[in-house]
This record gives sequence, structure tokens and C-alpha cells, in this order.
Amino acid sequence: MKEINTALLKRFRDAYQKDSEAQVLNAALSQTDLADLAFVPTAAAKLKGPFSVEVKTRGVTSQERSGRCWLFAALNILREKVAEKCEIEQFELSQNYLSFYDKLEKANNFLQMVIDHADEPIKGQLMQYVLRGMSDGGYWCEAADLIEKYGVVPKSVQPETYQSGHTACFVSTVNRLLRKDAQELRALVRAGKDPYERKQAMLAEIYKAECIAFGEPVTAFDFEYRDKEDCLHQDRGLTPLEFYHRYDETDLKHYIAVLNEPTFDKPLNTPIQFHGIENMTGRDMKALNLSQKDLEALCIAQLKGDEPVWFACDAGAFDFRKAGVWDPDSSKIEGLLGGFSIDFEKGDRLSYNASSATHAMLLTGVHFDEDGQPDRWKIENSWGEDVGEKGYFVCSEKYFQDYVYEAVIDTQYLTPDQRAYLKKEPVPINAWDEDY
Repeated sequence: MKEINTALLKRFRDAYQKDSEAQVLNAALSQTDLADLAFVPTAAAKLKGPFSVEVKTRGVTSQERSGRCWLFAALNILREKVAEKCEIEQFELSQNYLSFYDKLEKANNFLQMVIDHADEPIKGQLMQYVLRGMSDGGYWCEAADLIEKYGVVPKSVQPETYQSGHTACFVSTVNRLLRKDAQELRALVRAGKDPYERKQAMLAEIYKAECIAFGEPVTAFDFEYRDKEDCLHQDRGLTPLEFYHRYDETDLKHYIAVLNEPTFDKPLNTPIQFHGIENMTGRDMKALNLSQKDLEALCIAQLKGDEPVWFACDAGAFDFRKAGVWDPDSSKIEGLLGGFSIDFEKGDRLSYNASSATHAMLLTGVHFDEDGQPDRWKIENSWGEDVGEKGYFVCSEKYFQDYVYEAVIDTQYLTPDQRAYLKKEPVPINAWDEDY
């Protein structure tokens, strides 16, 4: 059978019309949201309760309608260090400040990749990847690069704007501009002309547009706060880098992105590397691919060290936002739609584009069962306080094993063997094959 024909359709109709259960489900779904009807609250309830290990954090932030989860998660790790040092209860670092430079760096990298690959065919895989353009999304490596280059500032110094929290229109418009710029730069290079004067002018247009949308980034500021004893502190004339080095003291070079992506192109116990459109020019994405068991052990060790874990997962898989739960057993969506199965192996799921890391958050706790094995994980999300438990979520161990792909680990928690793996020559992968 190659084509759908009348006989085949009749067979389908006859089978459906004899299936009274399917018709009842059709009636139920005609008036109810599919995800709501699929939710199994009794299964989700089993994930509620205290945690065996829990890192206290200073509340949930909100990325609004933007894709900056990765940056919120990274800055929420750093804010804990600043707040502890200054003995203050409520504190946030400015996400708007660094996301300004993130977009500028992405635009610069886009234009540079166009120049560097001007001889590639425009319909080839590489150029079609580049021409996807920028997005709000990113990785830990990118956040670390931005922080080390530009520093950080308190949110009170550079607060959010409507545009920083609602970025879709701005990003879409800038991508149209970048693609037009790409055509001009390719023509210059292919004609043997120097493209860099025009590239600088193109970046100036983007910088101006960003200033209008998000506000110009601060270059110096005064840091004033009251500690828990109500003592006033004032530190004047700080640059963002001075603030970062004076108040945070986190050495980001000690952190490594650890993956569990069991795909054919990423051998386990091996570092991988690629240059993506999200990177700064001259910087690459790097990570160590380990087994799921090793990834979990490292997350647990870091939580026991009283430090949250930046991690990335497939947030669209078995997500129940109102309840604040990620859990396959809390969903009956397959049975609700007829009884098929969407389950297959983690590596195959990645290879066939059935899943990928779409969201970054912080692990802040883990619960162990009677055998000492993890059975649920506490998560600090960045979707505001109106979902989950005042913005905190929980995921089951089953979800963690199948849909968590990356965690950022302080290298002090690596085993001697894992440290040795870092010395291996990284395996290069194509940027368009990135899964994490």
C-alpha cells in the first residue's frame, strides 16, 4: 500500500465506528483541553513532599515571554553567591543587561560566519543552518562567556523592559535584517572586496535597535543595599566586571557542561565540541558526554555540596505546568488518543528529532527512596510564581532519565577518570546536529 485509497478509508471508518471507547473519548475531548484530560493527579501526588537533599534558594524569577531560560538559570546561581556575601534576602541580577550583549554577540557571530563561509553554496546545509539566524536560546557555555567578558549588574541597575520580556517580534525583525546583510556580505567577499567596514555598520544598526528596545547597557553604577542587620552599604562607581569579581567570586572555568546523549556521533566518556550560531566569534560549545548514571551521580554530589545545578531538559515532554510536574506516569495521553506508544530509546529519540533540550532551569533538591536511589527532583523554574508550587516544579526519576540531557558541574565533583576524559581530543560535531 503506497497510497490512501477508498477501501483503506472504509476499513478505518468501520474500525472506528465499532470502537465505542474511542467515541466516548471523542466526546470528552470535544469540550476539554487534551493535556488537562490526560493528567493523572493521583500519580502526580506521589511526587509531592519534602526532599532528602535540598538547596535553599531565593525564590523564583520570571523570563516572561522570552527564551532566556538558560541565562536566568545561570544568573540565579550567581545571585545566590552575591546574596550570601552581602547577607541580603531578596536579590536578582539583571537578565536584561546580559541578554543585550547576547544578541549583539550572536549578530556579530552570524555576520562573521557569513563572511567565513561565503564560498559555501547558499542552499548547502551549513549556510542553511547559519541563516536560521539568532534566537533567545542558549547554553551554559554561552552564559559563562558573556559573564566573563561583560560582567554582571544588579537587576535594580538595569531592569527589564516590556521588549526584554516579549522578544519574539524584535528577534524576528532583526533576523530579517541579518539575512539581508548576509546577502550583501557574501557578494562583497565573492567579489574580492573587504567586508569589514560594512559589517561594522551593520552591527551599529543592531546596537542602536537594541538600545531602543532594551535600553543602553550601563557601564558604571553605584551598588547600595541593606544587609540583614539593616546596615547600609554603598559601593560607588563600579563597572559590571568589577562588580562580578568583587561580589560573586565564582570561577566559571571550574564548571563543565556534562551531557547524556547516547547518539552514534557522540561517544560516551568523551568531550564534544562545535561552533554554533549562538556562540561568540572565536568561542565554541564544549561538553563531556557521560552515562546517565554518571550524570545523576554528579548532580547529587553537587546538591549535597549545597549548590544548585544548572540543567537542560525537554520541557515539552509530559509537562503539567499548572501542577508543576514533569512525569510520564502522570500522563495518559497515549491511551486518550487511542492507545499507541510514543516511547523509544533516548538516543534514538534524539536522532529522530523526537526530543531535544528545550529549557534550562536549576535542580535544587533530590529525594531518595528506601533503597537510597533518587525518585524525584526539585526544580527552580523561571516561569514566575503562578505555576507549580510558587514557581518550583518537581520531576520524576523516570522523566529525569529519559528527558534530562545536560547538567553543569563544578569539576571538583568529577571522578579521577572523568577528569582524565576531559584531556581527550574533543570529537567535533556539526552545529546543525546539536541536541543539547
